[in-house]
Amino acid sequence: MKTLSSRFALLWLGLLFLASGLAAQDLGAVRQRMAQRLPELDRLKAAGVVGETNRGFVEVRAATPDAGQITSAENSDREVVYEAIAKQTGAPVDAVGRARARQIAAGSASGVWLQNERGEWYRKS
Repeated sequence: MKTLSSRFALLWLGLLFLASGLAAQDLGAVRQRMAQRLPELDRLKAAGVVGETNRGFVEVRAATPDAGQITSAENSDREVVYEAIAKQTGAPVDAVGRARARQIAAGSASGVWLQNERGEWYRKS
């Protein structure tokens, strides 16, 4: 399931980058950073340290030495992607993030902390 989730995330990122107006140099850097972070992010999510918000970002749920740095870096890159998609599509950035949150929730492994539309946390079963 973790592999399927990771492949889904990478496929989604690839499609978004192709659709976005990011410069090729930025595209490669963002894609590379997110791909490099993905195994550690998946580990933190599986351990319940990090959860996925209803806005398409990750949030620390249990403090660890590395969780804050990883979530901050991931959220910065996600923000760049969401802003590029919003600019290209004319959709509000928040709507892009919320749409991505629904995709992430659908593809997440069991046990991952997710936030529903009302902002309540639950573990995916």
